[in-house]
Amino acid sequence: MSGFDSNPFAGPVDVNPFQDASVTEATSRAGETIGDFNPFSATGTGMGNYSGTTIPISGAPSQPAVLQTSVEQSAKATAAAAQADLIKQQEELERKAAELDRKEQELKNRDASRVPNSGAKENNWPPLPKFFPVNPCFYQDFEEEIPDDFRGICKRIYYLWMFHSATLFLNVLACLAYFTADSQNGVDFGLSILWFILFTPVSFICWYRPVYKAFRSDSSFSFFFFFFVFFFQVAVYIIQSVGIPKWGNSGWISSISMIGTNLAVAVVMMVVAGFFTVNAVLAIILLKMVHAKYRNTGASFTKAQQEFSQGVLTNRTFQNTAASAASSAAQGAFGRNQGN
Repeated sequence: MSGFDSNPFAGPVDVNPFQDASVTEATSRAGETIGDFNPFSATGTGMGNYSGTTIPISGAPSQPAVLQTSVEQSAKATAAAAQADLIKQQEELERKAAELDRKEQELKNRDASRVPNSGAKENNWPPLPKFFPVNPCFYQDFEEEIPDDFRGICKRIYYLWMFHSATLFLNVLACLAYFTADSQNGVDFGLSILWFILFTPVSFICWYRPVYKAFRSDSSFSFFFFFFVFFFQVAVYIIQSVGIPKWGNSGWISSISMIGTNLAVAVVMMVVAGFFTVNAVLAIILLKMVHAKYRNTGASFTKAQQEFSQGVLTNRTFQNTAASAASSAAQGAFGRNQGN
């Protein structure tokens, strides 16, 4: 009944839990054990007579970390799929590009069938009207194609050709008057028509266009061709200005012979003879000027030979002709061998 005799309203009694006998004994043992424990001793005692047996480390060599096979295969599969997708896209782009090229070529062919020579410059010489049945045959533009240093002399040669053509036309009229004054001079009138029809286009093609090409592209071959042909043209001018009878030219000899017969006809023929003389003088002057320009361009006979060789060898007609000739010769030789 002692528990019931205690006063519950009395002040609390200070109780020290460490004064308990069991707690005191345990703390004293722990202090002794910690003091005698040596962690580096193989047989030392401590922590309740703990045996110092060491735990052996695994003797197996360390291995590097290796990805699992499933992760590696997944990465390879992803890269292969991406590469296949890129190849597919590239093939699709190439197919579309080929389709666009085909359509573009079809449009070009269609335009070429509608407009002849659509890829080249449109010919503008001679300047014929649109309704004329004959189209221009050449392209000519001094400002675009001829350099500034050669433009002036090239135009002068063009003006010489125009003066040459006008002189030939006037020669026809003078020879007509010569024929009307004396019916025995019909040969001169007929030949004058032939010279006008023949020499007008031939002179344009044989000496004007070569010098135009020479100044346009600095071609040695065109320069030499011009010099060769134009030298003979100067000689023809001199012959025409002389006016040998029965040669179809209203020159000085023919015109002087008509003074006593018909003065008016003689005057007309003298004017034409003067035009032929002017043609000869201008041709000599321009020939010297072109030769001076030619010396400054660096052209030479060796370059002319090279240009001629390259032009002949690359010419499609020449190649076809040479191939046909070689084939015919081979067939002939084969036939002769079989006959023998």
